[in-house]
Amino acid sequence: MVFRAFNTCPIDQVRVVIIGQDPYHNTEQAVGLSFSVPPGKAVPSSLQNIYKELHNDCGCKIPKHGNLEKWSYQGVLLLNAVLTVRAHTPASHSKKGWETLTDAAISALSARRKGLVFLMWGKFAQQKELLIDTKKHHVLKAAHPSGFSANKGFFGCRHFSKANALLEKEGLPPIDWEIDA
Repeated sequence: MVFRAFNTCPIDQVRVVIIGQDPYHNTEQAVGLSFSVPPGKAVPSSLQNIYKELHNDCGCKIPKHGNLEKWSYQGVLLLNAVLTVRAHTPASHSKKGWETLTDAAISALSARRKGLVFLMWGKFAQQKELLIDTKKHHVLKAAHPSGFSANKGFFGCRHFSKANALLEKEGLPPIDWEIDA
């Protein structure tokens, strides 16, 4: 589960990268994919806001679950900067070494690939821009989708349609962002 982002979206198939901070910290919520939760679990507010933006941007239906595996299988790397967390303690495993690994993965993607789209939501994710060759890749930045900041620039960012337009410009197939209800 810890390395699931890499298992479901192999590095050579990545087209879009969405960087999260750390896994959800409530029991049985984290699934190894940033922003995703298992079927049957309540959809967290950040993901609800992602779904709202997706609906407003692309007309996608808002699903009743939070499973984002479909995106991952299409080449969307749902990568948290920190891959583990102590239950009920957000950021508890920050600065314990995970950032070294995930920064290396981002740097390797930047060096070895061309034309990727990085979606950076919030200041934490945006700090990772320093690892990316912005002459070779596309970086889209907006506020974090959390309930505290979604109204400060996440809503209306249109990152899903913009990402697809950039992928098509690069000669890559677009992502089907629709999540089955």
